[in-house]
This record gives sequence, structure tokens and C-alpha cells, in this order.
Amino acid sequence: MLTLYRVKLSTNVERVSLALAHKGLKTESITVPYEDRTDIVKLSGQDLVPVLVDDGKVVTDSMEIVGYLEARFPGTPPLYPKDPARRAECLVFIEWFNRVWKRPPNDMESELSKPEGQRDMRRVERLGRAMQGYLDWFEQMLSGREYLLGEFSAADIAAFPFLKYATVHDADDPYLFHKILRDYQKPGTTHPRLVSWIARMDKRPRA
Repeated sequence: MLTLYRVKLSTNVERVSLALAHKGLKTESITVPYEDRTDIVKLSGQDLVPVLVDDGKVVTDSMEIVGYLEARFPGTPPLYPKDPARRAECLVFIEWFNRVWKRPPNDMESELSKPEGQRDMRRVERLGRAMQGYLDWFEQMLSGREYLLGEFSAADIAAFPFLKYATVHDADDPYLFHKILRDYQKPGTTHPRLVSWIARMDKRPRA
């Protein structure tokens, strides 16, 4: 039995939710309060979600979980290309997204969490311009493709929960990080493929 520990509106949880649904895996879902991660810490030794438990085995980190599911259930629809070169491309993209793309919004959240008089707003605006500029990269990646690497893959799962805020808004979402993703990703008339990809991804099932 697979058990997924989650908090509401988590971008990283949505990654795993998309992967589980794509693979058709039945999962027990346990939602914990955002403010109280006691159960998560007891279970995994850290306080981040998602956490997956597979017959007693505990797996943390969203994309580590996605990779684990791929290896653990080889008979299910794949999330990584079979061709070694294309698989490597997928893994490199995920690493870039986690280590490079996510840096500006994470740094902006840290800056904007400071008392108002201590915030470096020039740094915030510079980071925001970097986020906006990345939209052009994704638009180019989607040239002639329905998904980031051609066919639906873990690359789309890694990026969508963050890029979706360019067009998909939840009025009840209270989180600063998500506000940053909304405010500093403004697709225009030059990003039609990106907007279509977000809409396409948003229709995919979640676990």
C-alpha cells in the first residue's frame, strides 16, 4: 500500500500527485496541517512534504519520489524516456529546474518575508525579471511539441506546479511563495505555446 503525506496547495506534492495518477497507482492520502508537521518529522526525520510510504519504506523529496515510483512500478506508464540520451536530457532538465529555476522565487520569498524596512526591493525586482525571462525559454522548448521534451514526462511534472501560476489562480491561496509565482510570471502574446501547455497540463488527473 502506498501512502502519501501532503499539505494542501503544495507545489511539490502536486508533482507526486501527477505522477501517481499517470501511473494509475492507488494511494492512501493523508493531509497534515501546514503549521504542524509533527507527524512528518516523526515519520521521516524532516518536515518537508511530500513523504511517500511504501510498505514501510519512507521516501522523501518530490522528484526522488517520482524516480522511485518509476523504478518500483516498471509495468506502469513511464515518466522517463527509454532512450538513454533522452532520459539524460530529462534528468538534466529536472536538475536545472530544481537548482537554477527555483532559486529566484525561493530567494524572493526569503527577502519579502523580512520586515518591510529591511527588504531589498531592487534585488526582488532583479530576481523577478529573471523569472519573467525564463518564460521565453519554456516557450522555445515547446516549439513543435505538446510537452517540454516532446512526450509527457517527469520534466513536465517537475515544472508545471510552479509555472501554472502564470495563468491558474486560486483566490483562497494564502501563501507568499505562490503569490510570487503569480506576480512575476506574466505570459503575454509571445507565449501562446506556454499558455496552451499550462492548460493541457492542468487537465491531467491527480491522485
